[in-house]
This record gives sequence, C-alpha cells and structure tokens, in this order.
Amino acid sequence: MRIIPPKRHVDEYGSGAYLAPRGKRDHNGIDLACYPASEVVTHVSGRVTKLGYPYSDDLRFRYVQITDDDGYQHRFFYVEPSIFLHAAVKEGDVIGTTQKLGDRYPRITEHVHYEVKKGGEHIDPEEWL
Repeated sequence: MRIIPPKRHVDEYGSGAYLAPRGKRDHNGIDLACYPASEVVTHVSGRVTKLGYPYSDDLRFRYVQITDDDGYQHRFFYVEPSIFLHAAVKEGDVIGTTQKLGDRYPRITEHVHYEVKKGGEHIDPEEWL
C-alpha cells in the first residue's frame, strides 16, 4: 500500500501547490510535507538520469531525477540520494532521505518538492500521485 504524505500548506514562504505564485514565477511542482531524514520511496519506475543541486550557491541540497520509459522526468528535490546515476529503479525503491530545509528557510514546512517535466515543459504532477 502506497502512502502519500500530505501536501505542504501555506507558510511564510508560500503554498506548496502546483502553479502557486513565487514572486515573478510560478511553483513548478508540488510540495509534500515530511520529516527530515525520512526515506523517500519512488512511485515511478525508470532510470536515474540526474543527481543534481537545486541551488548553485548551496551545494548541501540535492535532487534525484528519474526518467521513465515514456520520457517523463520525475524530480524529487531536497533528497539526499542513496542511489547512483544511471541506476535502474522501480516503484517502491528507496531513492534517498529527506533533507532539512529549515537551515536555508527558517520556519518553512519541511517537505519534498516533486515535479514532472517532458520536452523541457513542466507538467502538473498530480496525475502521478
């Protein structure tokens, strides 16, 4: 049985909803509330195609990108990877642990940011949850 964490509600940094306003841009994913150091389990199968850094000025934070067989890129931000680049993963595999965001954003609701892209365009990630 898959358990989906609750979405991040509005806090002083905004809403975790898809397309919520973020100043001059929109939020391109959804935020799922969690505790730091929680295991992150993927709900998609595919290959790890990137282990990246969401902030060029702060390399403490990481993300994992899994590309599925249909070419959709599923990105899990604020996750310390426990897998390797090019690894094959399947639904239910642990891909890492959640990172503590409060060090960068005091009083933010701790969360994992999840987004989906295809062909360089962001897509509403709700349908994958």
